[in-house]
Amino acid sequence: MSSLRRKPIWIRAALLTVVAAAALVLTQPARTAKTTGLSEDKGRFIISVDGKEVGNEDFSIARAGDHWVAQGTTDFHSEHVTGKVSGELQLNDACQPLRYVWSATGGSKASSTTVFNGSTAEVTLDLGNGKPVKQDFQFASPVVVLDNNLYHQYEVLAHVYNWVAGGPQNFAVLIPQEQSPGTITVESAGPATLDGAKYAQLVVHTPDLQVNVYLDASHRLMRLVVPSSKAEVRRQ
Repeated sequence: MSSLRRKPIWIRAALLTVVAAAALVLTQPARTAKTTGLSEDKGRFIISVDGKEVGNEDFSIARAGDHWVAQGTTDFHSEHVTGKVSGELQLNDACQPLRYVWSATGGSKASSTTVFNGSTAEVTLDLGNGKPVKQDFQFASPVVVLDNNLYHQYEVLAHVYNWVAGGPQNFAVLIPQEQSPGTITVESAGPATLDGAKYAQLVVHTPDLQVNVYLDASHRLMRLVVPSSKAEVRRQ
């Protein structure tokens, strides 16, 4: 496979690239988690930074024959970034990825397709120069996809997390267009109350970042907060 020479695309400039810090060498095995099973869901998230709205994401999670499809489209309209990113993730009943298609438009166009086969993933990345790049990745354990600026994927993560076992759980993570395997640590932080509403809370850690994920009783994503960047995602 040819190696990837990184090139800037508009999405890397976005203020809400909350999982980019997970792009580190994969050094820890992820714990195999007992999932709670996906449920159908559909909605819109409003994205803000320091209290100012900068975009929105329309998403759905639905059954499609013998697998699930989690898809979302995020539109940005901040002073510095205008564009759109879309992703469609196919998953099996254990919430493990089967295929992922991503695209972005804005200052430049880019797309990628990732095919998962057991512990391997083959990514084909097209940066719009007519020279698609292919790269293979191998994982020691099941992997989750947490793409830049597609927040419904944290709802999938909430169903991968083993709530019965609790405690910190490590997962292999892939950001396909960054060609970056890595690890995250996820831990239940117990119940939380925000603005009078009660949630179950997950805390997602990378070596450089913390993401607080707030879910309802069915583990639907309701809010997501990145304290260090004053970024927030709320279900409309």
